[in-house]
Amino acid sequence: MSTTPPMSSGQIRRITMFKIPEAENQKKMVDAYGVMAKEQEKGGQPYILSTQASVVNDPRSKGYTVVAETQFSNLDDMKYYDTECAAHTSLKMGARSLGVTEPPLVVYY
Repeated sequence: MSTTPPMSSGQIRRITMFKIPEAENQKKMVDAYGVMAKEQEKGGQPYILSTQASVVNDPRSKGYTVVAETQFSNLDDMKYYDTECAAHTSLKMGARSLGVTEPPLVVYY
């Protein structure tokens, strides 16, 4: 087990969890990740290595109902995703209308 923070040249796995109460809106969020995965680009090329999202129904989930994993080649690509990616910006704007009850929980390694 490594306790060293990821370097900008190593692959990054990012987990994002949302609390969305309504099942219909949970599905919409999962679908939005699919759209984002198809539309994402950096310099005219796809840059996200993989994206998966799913509804979770487990009493241990502490109210989080949707989880997404996004994988990047490096930390710089994840930073681009957060600050410049039009597809991710669109996903975030759409999420606001889905009843997200608090900011998502985001972790990466």
